[in-house]
Amino acid sequence: MSELRKTYPGGLFFLTLTVVGWVDVFIRPQYTQIIIDSLRYCQLHKGLELYAYVVMSSHVHLIAARTEGNLSDVLRDLKAHTARQLLKAITENEHESRREWMMRLFAYYARPQRQNEQYMFWQKTTYPIALWTPAVIRQKVEYIHNNPVAAGLVTAPEHYPLSSACYFSPLQMLPL
Repeated sequence: MSELRKTYPGGLFFLTLTVVGWVDVFIRPQYTQIIIDSLRYCQLHKGLELYAYVVMSSHVHLIAARTEGNLSDVLRDLKAHTARQLLKAITENEHESRREWMMRLFAYYARPQRQNEQYMFWQKTTYPIALWTPAVIRQKVEYIHNNPVAAGLVTAPEHYPLSSACYFSPLQMLPL
């Protein structure tokens, strides 16, 4: 792995988890709930420190750290668990009109990947960017919180419920 794409203990990182093919999976509440529940579990049981987040239709942005151990281990487990849970939820959802199309796409992306048995849900990398200065941290937090505004989903960041900008966010954030 390139030195640019590594995380290290105690470092603060901007991360992006992206669905393969930028498939708009997170337009259904049952799928976003899997992400929220999994992030909460990682906060409580795996030492994930969350400072900002947003769940968009095809990707998740985080500002995160892990004081003890490597953040990469938590991200690996998070991605593996959510991929299994989301693929199961999609295949079992008889009301999912895009089920066959999505599963074909996830199978297509898995073909060149040796470690993926049948389906690939997440792109391989989380593109970690180390955050060193208060100015860069502020810029990334603003980027995360303004993502739903830029996408035309809300008029103000605090109106988007799947974001740390929202007062009623389902996840607890640590102060920066």
